[in-house]
Amino acid sequence: MTTIALPKGLKKKLRGFGNMGENYSDVIARLLEDARERRLQDFLMSSEGCVPVEDALREAEKRWPR
Repeated sequence: MTTIALPKGLKKKLRGFGNMGENYSDVIARLLEDARERRLQDFLMSSEGCVPVEDALREAEKRWPR
């Protein structure tokens, strides 16, 4: 185990995210898991580097004509 120093205001905010029976470690673990899932969702839903399906189909037809 270790101790992490937090400003009192941040500790109060962290407490506000807790559910009944959770300790600070539980709250932080849950928040980190939520953040990981959100990061993955943002990555999967990002349109960066994507092309419309129609463009991809046209390109595929050019490369591999029937």
